[in-house]
Amino acid sequence: MSEHRRKPPQPQGGGRAAARRGPSGSSSGRRAAPRGATGSPSDAYGPGGEEPMYGGRAEARRAAQRSGGGRRRAAEPGRGGRRAAPGPGGPGRGRARAADPGRKRFIDYPRAGRYGWKRWMPSWKLVSGLCLAFLGGLVAIAGVGYALVTVPNVQDTATAQNNVYYWSDGTEMVATGGETNRQIINLSQIPEEMQNAVISQENKTFRTDKGVDPKGIARAMFNMARGGSTQGGSTITQQYVKNAMLGDQSQTLSRKFKELFVSIKVGAKLSKDEIMEGYLNSAYYGRNAYGIQAAARAYFNKDAIDLNPGECAFLAATLKGATYYDPAGAPQIDPAEATREKNQRRALRQQQDTLNKMVEYGHLDPATRAKYKELPKIQNPRFNTALSGQIGYLVDLANGYIVSHSEETGITQDKLQQGGYSIYTTFDKKKVKALEAAVKKVRKENIDPKKRPDKDSHVQFGGASVDPATGAIRAIYGGEDATKHFTNNADETGAQVGSTFKPFVLAAAMTWGVRDPDGPEVQAQDERTVVSPKSLYSGQNNLKIKKYDGSVWTNEEGKEWLQENDGKESVGKAPKYMIDLREAMRQSVNSAFVQLGMDVGLDKVKEAAVAAGLREDSLAGTGYPSFSIGISDPSAIRMAGSYATFAASGKQREPFSVQKVTSKDGAVYTHKTQTKQAFTSKVADNVTDVLKTVVEEGTGTNAALPGRDVAGKTGTTDENKSAWFVGYTPQLSTAITMFRYPDDEKMKNRTFLPMYGTGDQDSIHGASFPSEIWHDYMDEALDGLPAVKFPEPEPIGEVINAEPTPTPTPSPTESEEEPTPTPSPSKDNKPEPSPTPTPSDTCNNWWKCDDTTTGGTDTGGTDTGGLDTGGTDGGVSTSPTPSPTDGGNGNGNGGNNSGGIFEGTTG
Repeated sequence: MSEHRRKPPQPQGGGRAAARRGPSGSSSGRRAAPRGATGSPSDAYGPGGEEPMYGGRAEARRAAQRSGGGRRRAAEPGRGGRRAAPGPGGPGRGRARAADPGRKRFIDYPRAGRYGWKRWMPSWKLVSGLCLAFLGGLVAIAGVGYALVTVPNVQDTATAQNNVYYWSDGTEMVATGGETNRQIINLSQIPEEMQNAVISQENKTFRTDKGVDPKGIARAMFNMARGGSTQGGSTITQQYVKNAMLGDQSQTLSRKFKELFVSIKVGAKLSKDEIMEGYLNSAYYGRNAYGIQAAARAYFNKDAIDLNPGECAFLAATLKGATYYDPAGAPQIDPAEATREKNQRRALRQQQDTLNKMVEYGHLDPATRAKYKELPKIQNPRFNTALSGQIGYLVDLANGYIVSHSEETGITQDKLQQGGYSIYTTFDKKKVKALEAAVKKVRKENIDPKKRPDKDSHVQFGGASVDPATGAIRAIYGGEDATKHFTNNADETGAQVGSTFKPFVLAAAMTWGVRDPDGPEVQAQDERTVVSPKSLYSGQNNLKIKKYDGSVWTNEEGKEWLQENDGKESVGKAPKYMIDLREAMRQSVNSAFVQLGMDVGLDKVKEAAVAAGLREDSLAGTGYPSFSIGISDPSAIRMAGSYATFAASGKQREPFSVQKVTSKDGAVYTHKTQTKQAFTSKVADNVTDVLKTVVEEGTGTNAALPGRDVAGKTGTTDENKSAWFVGYTPQLSTAITMFRYPDDEKMKNRTFLPMYGTGDQDSIHGASFPSEIWHDYMDEALDGLPAVKFPEPEPIGEVINAEPTPTPTPSPTESEEEPTPTPSPSKDNKPEPSPTPTPSDTCNNWWKCDDTTTGGTDTGGTDTGGLDTGGTDGGVSTSPTPSPTDGGNGNGNGGNNSGGIFEGTTG
């Protein structure tokens, strides 16, 4: 308190305070003994060591403050109360009773004799003690862990359980997967180049390190702790330990600790040669091959000892993940990235990198390395006899579905390889046999490679059948034999689909409509008119395809696009050859659908195809007019699934091949069908109604099934390199493809071959063998099922490009002569200008003459050469004929272009 509020000093020995205290020399009562009597170092208060006398407590307090004491007087020894004992630095400020000076705490925390933040700061002794205790605990745990683990034995890992696959009716299809393909060999039988290849690529310090990578393990543990994926450059020792711990591949911290302890023990107990031998004998190289000997047989059909440096470098690449490095590809697992072409490029790049590192680290001399600049010749994967015929394709497709949906199934490739699962597929045994029988019948009766080696060799078929109500894949045809022909032709071929793509153009036109050039500010508003199947388009051969502004579509070189029809024939009545879209679909008229696609917008055509169920990565040439007539290469499964969307009145369901998976512990996965409304029922049912005309009266009559509603479309591609028929009833949708493609992996620069003369026919169309196979299969597959009608379509859209009905010229008498119609305008006879514009060949509603909008002019980037003209039915679609303004130069597809990415189809 301030000085002016303090009481004046009391007379010495007097006053009420003194009276209360009693005699100052008394030793009884609450007053403590004189400090000099305690023996404390603080006894001396003056020269004689006697405590000065004060007249009151306030006087004593002020005197204490003047002598350097705190603001509050400390409790006197032997006296109770709330005041703490004075600390080394002065009177305390705490409220607790003073500690006994003779007792010390084992852990001095909070620290005695410290005040404020210092009271909570641990001493260096405490910190050091805790660190030593923590490290000692770790050492103890590590010692126990090290003592409990054992060095793995490669022989113990060579076991696996079967996976059992079932048909859709629950009967067993096949039990397979447990035949682990491994043969243990000594290090002396493994080429030194193989050892050096993995050292150069995986762990260049293998010969000198301690066998563990603490940073890698810490990084993996940190990622797991925060819920991420494991990462980290493991050493060869750690990879060997991981391979040998097949019984526990869980991504958990406890397993990582166990792996660390085992790796340390392996590094301490085994020599580097023993570790290398164990690693190469336990690693998985793909193709169900565990160990280097099995891998050498699976890829090269030779013993490991005979591998050359190039083959060793390739096998080292497969250790990074055979799904993406097997040159045969794995599209059933990852159709976008694990294709044959991408895998081959990836494997070659990795192999060359490994060889370069071997030279860099002194494991291979440059002269030897120079001999291996390409991938070695690799044989097709082998299946066991239980997987022959179609079974191998079915198992492969089911496995691919499980692994590609691992986020839902919880089953990785490693877990699937270990086996022990019961896999219930969607495949109908009766339908699979019926599809295989239909293909074999056509092949036996028509295809004879011995008789016509140049025409009938390398002929392949593919097919798939999907249930529109669920998306379940009921049957596939993958090829002649899964043990001889590896690629599943139902799942991945690269064959273009041709005119079977046209229904997506029609669906887009009836969903979004064509752009209306008569609307104000067209570019901003993008006004559209939904089309009716009765809308008119030109069926003229060599039709100049118009952009939205009325100009002729040209490529980057300025060459005009002229669309050619099948047989180079114009369809419709001259001079304009206008036909409605139903008729254009029935006769598969290219020019009409190419122009329709441009009017709708190729972006909308693409959107319709994806909505129906096609994969976006299978769509090619989306910036070219020919996109509308099928230069893309979806699989048979996807084509059957997308047509199933029309069969289900616009409801799209993803194709799937596995209904459920169980293990010894119970259910693991159950498929749940998800439905999306891709198109309105009005749009889908009108597309179906148009496609019924194709089967009843058009190019698909071979597919007609008496008494049943059938809708479908034929397709044949440029240069007759592939032919399709895709069709459906309300209960089943099926796609059949035929093409010529060498299946010999040893052949370089393989490509699709033309089918002129194949099967002793001038050319192959969707209306021939594919529709015949479709008919025979569907007739058997639907046997016993009731005939179901398609829904009656509601009227849709407006009639686009309708010409006004000509008014007859009055005649003198009814019987004298027929009225003479007014001449139609033509290119050479343009009408005189009039206040009201009259449609003409060069500018009418269907040409969309409006110079304010340039929709649909995408030229597809820099790819201008060799544009494929898509597909036609009942004949061959060749390249468009050049415009007369081209001076006769070029191949008619936009100039002197050849060898472009859309000329035919490449593997």
